[in-house]
Amino acid sequence: MPQINVNGVDIFYIDQGIGEETIVFSHGLLWSHKMFKDQVEFLQTRFRVIAYDHRGQGQSEVSGPFDMDTITEDAAELISALCDKPVHFAGLSMGGFVGMRLAARHPKLIKSLILMETSANAEPVSNLPRYKTLNGFVKWFGLLNPVANKVMKIMFAESWLTDPMNSDKIDYWKSEIKANKKSITGPVEGVIYRKGIENELSQISSPTMVIVGDEDVATTPLKAKFIQMSIPKSKLHTIPGAGHSSCIEKPREVNRLIGDWLIQWS
Repeated sequence: MPQINVNGVDIFYIDQGIGEETIVFSHGLLWSHKMFKDQVEFLQTRFRVIAYDHRGQGQSEVSGPFDMDTITEDAAELISALCDKPVHFAGLSMGGFVGMRLAARHPKLIKSLILMETSANAEPVSNLPRYKTLNGFVKWFGLLNPVANKVMKIMFAESWLTDPMNSDKIDYWKSEIKANKKSITGPVEGVIYRKGIENELSQISSPTMVIVGDEDVATTPLKAKFIQMSIPKSKLHTIPGAGHSSCIEKPREVNRLIGDWLIQWS
């Protein structure tokens, strides 16, 4: 699998499929490009699909800083290096933080924008003590079962976690969370101490689709509605029974939405 050096760091990515249009996937915190495996498989017969790992996560180099401005510049350089024309950019949670900044600051790189389970606001102050405590634990002990169990309840809808049909998937994605190294504390700090970009949303001119699960407790449907109302002519879709990882929980619904969107804007 290829790596590319952008913005002074080696970034891991996959590049699959064929087609005149390219879609780039940007994952959420604690995950990697793997979270989009269902979308890659679905889209690669008609589109070029790129999915990458943020610095300090997945198979990319662990090298700071990890603030959202730096992570955004990583993505901008990756797109510029790999693509000779604007791309469709799909970001979930942390990936959405990147997507909004990219579309506002590098509009020539983005043909259309897909935002999933994300927020334009800074992390609520009320969340900081809990996240700082968890991050401190991870720094010393790693992502052991007690922390992983708490994280799973943030990442997935309660209805999805309690469905016996999902037991194998739950075990797999829990193992992915636990596979994070102690160095994940750097990217975590980059996320929890991010600045809000509410004032930049009106600068986004690319067609934008916002997707949110109705059971997302991390970035609630209200936050998605705020984004949709702030980006001119953007569209909002709510997915029943999905939490903060809708691309994993409800892949058919997400694939349908993204597939229809790409056909519309290709």
